[in-house]
Amino acid sequence: MWKIYALLSAIFAALTAIFAKIGVKDIDSNLATAIRTTIILLITWGIVLFSSKPLSLKEIPNNTWLFLILSGISTGLSWLCYFKAIQIGDVSRVAPIDKLSVVFVIILSVIFLHETVSWKVICGACFIVAGSLLML
Repeated sequence: MWKIYALLSAIFAALTAIFAKIGVKDIDSNLATAIRTTIILLITWGIVLFSSKPLSLKEIPNNTWLFLILSGISTGLSWLCYFKAIQIGDVSRVAPIDKLSVVFVIILSVIFLHETVSWKVICGACFIVAGSLLML
């Protein structure tokens, strides 16, 4: 089931790039990011509030808060940079560079999460790097 969600994530990410490129055409990229973030905020809180799971913010451990906050900061900075990049560059060239995040995730997951990677993953990461460089 996770593979279906991962594929849907990739499809929605592709649509995001196209819609964002059109959306930042006539406005500041930071304002575009703020609008996008507001929409995401409304949708996700709507899902939380109307889901069958009770809202229990008090039960969230401090360590979890810390890493969710750091994740949010990283996401925000990523989006600000991405929107600026697609505003001034071709989205078909920006997106492949952005996908180098996959390679960085693999490296960081080994360093910080002590995950093991197979030769297939290493080869795939090398192909991603090669493809990104080729598309520059």
